Formats: sequence, structure tokens, C-alpha cells
Amino acid sequence: MANAQNIESLAAIKEDLADVTAVWVVDYRGLTVKEIQKLRRAIREAEGVMKVYKNTLVKKALAELDLVNMDEILEGPSAFVFTKADPVAPAKALKDFAQESGKMELKGGMMEGEFQDAEAFKQIASLPSRDQLLGQIACSLTGVASQLAIAIGEMSEKEAA
Repeated sequence: MANAQNIESLAAIKEDLADVTAVWVVDYRGLTVKEIQKLRRAIREAEGVMKVYKNTLVKKALAELDLVNMDEILEGPSAFVFTKADPVAPAKALKDFAQESGKMELKGGMMEGEFQDAEAFKQIASLPSRDQLLGQIACSLTGVASQLAIAIGEMSEKEAA
């Protein structure tokens, strides 16, 4: 029979997994309390939340919710980063922190219901964020609109002449 604490943790994990766009898994061994606080802050700024759960409970929650199997990365100490927003921003925060500290291992995770290994995780973290992409699109549209306005202005000048 499961103990009350595990039942509560399982319920919390299921709640965290509800409507997520991504769950990233990292090995946080070797980080100091101060470094973990800095990491949590960076993840919060990227609209994510980092929690530590037992791997066995996460496996059980994933199975009960009929989500992707992540057994191959759920070994050893694991911290889980959940996001219901842009999945790239927390991945970027994790990758940047891992490069800066040299202590954290990026294991992989789940994005949009699909398993992502460590290599895919690193590639996703290298993508521009949603806000950056929207900015690039806006710049492109602005450039096209200004070129169109210039062309129309030149045509009307030629007709007037």
C-alpha cells in the first residue's frame, strides 16, 4: 500500500503535467543551494517551474496519464522543469545555466507530447524563443510594407510627371 506522502506527490505530479507544453529533465548533482536558487529564478523568468520528484512517481504519473515514456532518462537525481508556455524559453535557460556552471546535465524530456532525448533538447534550446520569432516576423513584415510604400510612391511620382 502506498504511503500518504507518495499519494500526495503523485497527485501533485499529475497536476503539474496537466496541459504542459514541455517537461525538461536535468541532473542537478553538484549544484550548491545558491546555484539552484539562481537556476530556479532563471526558469521562473522563462515561464517555467522546477521541482524535484522521485523518478518512480513521475514514471507512474506519466503511465497513468497515458503520456510519453521517459524511462531511459529517469535515472539518478532528477529535477523536472514544467512549462505551460513557450517550451523553448525554459530549455534555453537550462542550457545557458548548464554551460555557465559546467555542473548540470541536460537529460531530455517531453515537448508537445513527444519524447526528446538530450541531443534534441540541446537543439530545441538553440532555437529562437517565441518572442524572438515574432519580432523577426514583425521586422520582415515592416520591411516588406515599407518597400511597397516606396514602390507605390515612385509609381505615383512617375504618373504625375
